[in-house]
Amino acid sequence: MENNLYELQFALDTFYFLICGALVMWMAAGFAMLEAGLVRSKNTTEILTKNFALFSIACVMYLVVGYQIMYGGGWLLSGIETIDTDQVLADSAAEGFGGGSVYSAASDFFFQVVFVATAMSIVSGAVAERMKLWSFLAFTVVMTGFIYPMEGAWTWNGEDVFGWYNLGELGFSDFAGSGIVHMAGAAAALSGVLLLGARKGKYGANGQIKAIPGANLPMATLGTFILWMGWFGFNGGSVLKLGDINSAHSVAMVFLNTNAAAAGGAIAALVLARIKFGKADLTMMLNGALAGLVTITAEPSTPTALEASLFGALGGVLVVFSILALDKLKLDDPVGAISVHGSAGLLGLMLVPVTNSGATFMGQIIGAATIFVWVFGVSFVVWFVIKKLMGIRVTDEEEDKGVDIIECGMEAYPEFTSR
Repeated sequence: MENNLYELQFALDTFYFLICGALVMWMAAGFAMLEAGLVRSKNTTEILTKNFALFSIACVMYLVVGYQIMYGGGWLLSGIETIDTDQVLADSAAEGFGGGSVYSAASDFFFQVVFVATAMSIVSGAVAERMKLWSFLAFTVVMTGFIYPMEGAWTWNGEDVFGWYNLGELGFSDFAGSGIVHMAGAAAALSGVLLLGARKGKYGANGQIKAIPGANLPMATLGTFILWMGWFGFNGGSVLKLGDINSAHSVAMVFLNTNAAAAGGAIAALVLARIKFGKADLTMMLNGALAGLVTITAEPSTPTALEASLFGALGGVLVVFSILALDKLKLDDPVGAISVHGSAGLLGLMLVPVTNSGATFMGQIIGAATIFVWVFGVSFVVWFVIKKLMGIRVTDEEEDKGVDIIECGMEAYPEFTSR
């Protein structure tokens, strides 16, 4: 009878992990639709190609080397594909029913690999419309195979940072990755944007900022809804288990708070946009919802639903000001990814100690600084090397024509093109 309970718990936790991983994988579609909607039509095919390719590269690189760097183990997941039933039952018995996370190691890898792809998807939108496709994919190999797994090892795996200090012992906590995934992706994106420069015509000589509208706002809205839905797997799966009463309640609270934060972020950004611009700005509202989601990702299990709504609202307000500030600094981010995932990611980390007594503000600051310095610094070097070896930016003429034809040889909407 006892073994049957442990087997049931193993089955539930493994199945839950897989379903949540599938939801996070669906976020790749959300990023693709969001970015395709916020770029101009002449760059749609290329942005879709980037999103599809980066997900595939992330899966391969994390399989080959990334998972080993982040969590240790043998080459090419040696031992992951097999299971010792007696050992699983023994480990479950040692923990007691509901006492620990018991699931297939293969499901853990699947859940982790879709997080890697999410971090890389953030970079895609920020460098859109003017970066060479193959230069971007070359960076993807390094980001998913080395840069992200290293900071993941220092945080979620609890390894010392270069042997100097342990972030967990300093009181650093990041439940589902506001810093580890989202701020890391934003840091990599920022380094690329600095070397890449702005799109042609985005900023005038007199400091004037020209809006470059996206081609398909219905698609961008659909992408945001897909991301909102996928986030339930992103945050909910990070509970790591389901097969007992406490864990099931924790999952329910995480789902509730994730949804509340997104709604709070959307409303706050919409209201602020109305106050500042006199209009209901759809793109700001979409980014506000995403900023609310990023903010709550650092700790969705301990706040009340009202606190989660307020945290999300803070993220929604912050992202509007952050987008405007980056424009004033002439840092061109076509989809607002750096603000959504970077600014809101940092905010999320700083809010963790408000509801989680196990985290400290100093630990959060040191953890955030460690992630940012590592990812930004190494990414900048990688981007710089790629720039020198093969270039990272298309020519002015190619940018005018659109990267769809130049990089992919096809247009997303050929019937609407005049010749």
